[in-house]
Amino acid sequence: MEYMLLFNQPAHELERRRDDPESSDYWESWRAYMSAIYAAGIVKSGNALEPPYTATTVRVRAGERTVHDGPFADSKELLGGYLTIEVASLDEALRWAARSPSSVTGSTEVRPVSPRDR
Repeated sequence: MEYMLLFNQPAHELERRRDDPESSDYWESWRAYMSAIYAAGIVKSGNALEPPYTATTVRVRAGERTVHDGPFADSKELLGGYLTIEVASLDEALRWAARSPSSVTGSTEVRPVSPRDR
């Protein structure tokens, strides 16, 4: 089964992505996690996302389009990236989610991917 792991972190954690000595522990935890999950051979696809301030949100209400700069969500955690993995069960996907650095500082959402033949 395919599952998407959505890595949500507080804004102050996402800000640690900058490339400086103070961010080395942040990057090391992600490098270790990504090395392990790729070595397991279960990753189908995935990407880190640019910072939330680069987002643009589009909504259409009553036929009118509105565009907002940045994410338009009232949330303390922001989406920083995702992976799509293929594993035998939800339990296995949950084990990989629990190992994610985002599960320690924010959360990792696990969502089944809908079959393409629907």
